[in-house]
Amino acid sequence: MDIDDNLPLRRDDPLANIVKQDIDALSVAELEARIATLRAEIARCEGKIAFASKHRSVADALFKK
Repeated sequence: MDIDDNLPLRRDDPLANIVKQDIDALSVAELEARIATLRAEIARCEGKIAFASKHRSVADALFKK
């Protein structure tokens, strides 16, 4: 399995650990559950990005006055 060069280099990084996991032994149901969990995490990250972007915009507007 190739690991994306954009992943963090820390050995204890949770994302790197997920990518390294062997999924060959997982059943279809386990893979579907894994995908659902990863999609939920993606949505959580996107929400955090949206919040941070909005917060930054508000701060920028406040300090430009």
